[in-house]
This record gives sequence, C-alpha cells and structure tokens, in this order.
Amino acid sequence: MTNLVKVIELLAESEKSWEDAAREAVERAAKTLTNIRSIYVEHLEAKVEKNKITRYRLNAKISFLLE
Repeated sequence: MTNLVKVIELLAESEKSWEDAAREAVERAAKTLTNIRSIYVEHLEAKVEKNKITRYRLNAKISFLLE
C-alpha cells in the first residue's frame, strides 16, 4: 500500500519568538495527530505595541502520515 500524507494549515503565536511559535504549533498538533513528518512555515508576522514586538505569529503547514 502506498503511503498517503495529509497537510493541514495552522496559525500559531508566541510571546517569545517565531521558533517558539513553530514549536508550539507542532506540540499542539501532536495532541490530536500522529506521525507528524514536517512543518513548513509560510508567513511570519509580529504584533507591535508601543514600538515593541509583543507577539510573534506564523502560518504553517504540518504534514503527517495517514494510517
């Protein structure tokens, strides 16, 4: 049987960094998905308040192997 991979799109954010937002996206997805294979970060954005970055945001695609 051929392996089939599904891709979902997620929005994630962190107060620390874009890397932390990506880690959070994978950790949260892993609560309901198995066999996660990769994360592809498509878009980075930062929320700014009083001339300081307060939130790091990203759009990501997570791929996982279907059972």
